[in-house]
Amino acid sequence: MMTQVQVLASAPVAGLSRGMVIFFAFCCGAIVANIYYAQPIIELIASDIGMSSAVASLIVSLTQIGYALGLFFLVPLTDLVESRRLMMFTAVVSIASLTAAAMVHQVNVFLAVSLLIGFSSVSVQILIPLAAHLAPEATRGRTVGSIMGGLLLGILLARPLSSVIADHFGWRAVFVMAALVMTGMTLLFWMIIPTRQPDHKATYAGLLRSLLTLVKTMPVLRQRAVYQAGMFASFSLFWTSVPLELARHYHYSQTQIALFALVGAIGAVAAPISGRLADAGHTRIASLFAMSFATLSFLPNLIHQPFGVLGLVVTGILLDFCVQMNMVLGQREIYALDAASRGRLNAIYMTSIFVGGAIGSSIAGLLYANGGWEWIATAGATFPLLALIRFLTKK
Repeated sequence: MMTQVQVLASAPVAGLSRGMVIFFAFCCGAIVANIYYAQPIIELIASDIGMSSAVASLIVSLTQIGYALGLFFLVPLTDLVESRRLMMFTAVVSIASLTAAAMVHQVNVFLAVSLLIGFSSVSVQILIPLAAHLAPEATRGRTVGSIMGGLLLGILLARPLSSVIADHFGWRAVFVMAALVMTGMTLLFWMIIPTRQPDHKATYAGLLRSLLTLVKTMPVLRQRAVYQAGMFASFSLFWTSVPLELARHYHYSQTQIALFALVGAIGAVAAPISGRLADAGHTRIASLFAMSFATLSFLPNLIHQPFGVLGLVVTGILLDFCVQMNMVLGQREIYALDAASRGRLNAIYMTSIFVGGAIGSSIAGLLYANGGWEWIATAGATFPLLALIRFLTKK
């Protein structure tokens, strides 16, 4: 039976079955979740290993910085190295780093492991270009959108899952669970994921140099990267700070915070919708909608008291919907630029996004400590507003 599965995985695949799309979406969600498990439990981690609150906020930022580094230095290899082998390597490193996170007791070691967890979680961005290669042109946006829906669900469900597990079994159990999931997934990678040998011939150094050439020569890539960096900065800012607001202002428990985080998962429905809009040629109007309503989503928070938690719920759902929509629209556009460079195009696009996310999460604690939720809401609305202004004024 295993031999038959491996032969199937090694065979050329023309298009993606629905089952394979679902599997890709699940893998993307499970892998990207590794970056976010620590976010709602940083205070538990800090108190256990003797980390100050200021240093604890670096856990989220370092994980996202590690992810950005992996995007820049590893993901371009998908245009040079066989995809399944590269995914296997990153998955094994991810298992080791998650296991280490569950065991370490030193502050500096945990911070280093956090960086490594982010760095090794980039196999999700190897899967997405592979899916784009396998999907027919007519349904590429829909396919990528469906898989990106899995990615967003992973981002959003990681927080409540982490909170619930930590509440009942301790924070270390979160990383043990994540390591076990990655171990099972790595075995499935080897048996199910089809092989794809890229056509690009170059050295690794030449591949990295070509990233600059792509940025210089492809204005669409630059534009979509800037738009989504602003959107994701707002997304990361909101979800890094909202657990603090719920715990300190509304006295929510970890489990209640987990239940709140589930509302954001509703935004995942944007993925297939935006993919279909992109396939139908409605990218511009959908992009305008996404950036405009991401800005407006913070309005209930700027008049905070009358709306309370309901205002936070509205922001979480609408912001997640808009961020996901804009991300899929951008991917559909950049994947159409050059089929032979999709790995590198995706690396540039996603690196920009997670740099924006790292900026958003890194300033969250400072803004909240000095200006409360009003400062968070103001900054959260400003990031997509700047992206919208750039969108409207592009030449």
